[in-house]
Amino acid sequence: MKNVITLLFVTVMLLVNTKSFAQYPAIPDLPESQIKNVQESYVHFFINAVGTNLNYGDANKALVDYKKPAAGITLGASYQAGISHHFSVVSELYFIMKGGKLKEDNPLTDAESVLRMYAFELPVMARLHLGNLHFNAGPSISYNVHGTQKTAGVITDLSFGDEADDYKRFEAGFQVGGGFTFHGQKKTAYLDIRYCHGLTNMSQSEEIYNRSVLVSLHFAKN
Repeated sequence: MKNVITLLFVTVMLLVNTKSFAQYPAIPDLPESQIKNVQESYVHFFINAVGTNLNYGDANKALVDYKKPAAGITLGASYQAGISHHFSVVSELYFIMKGGKLKEDNPLTDAESVLRMYAFELPVMARLHLGNLHFNAGPSISYNVHGTQKTAGVITDLSFGDEADDYKRFEAGFQVGGGFTFHGQKKTAYLDIRYCHGLTNMSQSEEIYNRSVLVSLHFAKN
């Protein structure tokens, strides 16, 4: 847990240092008439909820009735770079709690278990704007900095490496989703809902893939 707190602190420091990046105009060389037709460039900071689960590959069908989602948080920043009226590129950096639960008497662990991963994640997505609606999709990479497994009430730290029982630090995935922009008199709210599909196995000995649904709500002053 000490490592997790340290990593959260480092994340906050990284986000504070990126704040000045948002103060520069994204496309300073365009005429004013063209800039008005380009999507806004901005940085948003967020702390949001995330619901995560695990896919167990070939064993998933036998475990599907025992699986339960795990709730977590994301803490980070989102940067949208406006390219044109209908197109922007979005990159994010956030700390995320991932994992899943298995009920008692499951075929894998027998006892009730909870697998947790604490990671930094970096997606880069293309975003299509249609009025107040937007749709985005793109690849993501993540680095697992810490992990735990709680089985029958006993918590153990996961090991990362190349041994048979180890887990992998790096993961790759794909994110897809959409959202809506709410324009108010004083503030603008940006809602984004996204499905994250892990593509790489995170275990050396079993098939385990991350799955998550991110719900983000950002606010900005007009």
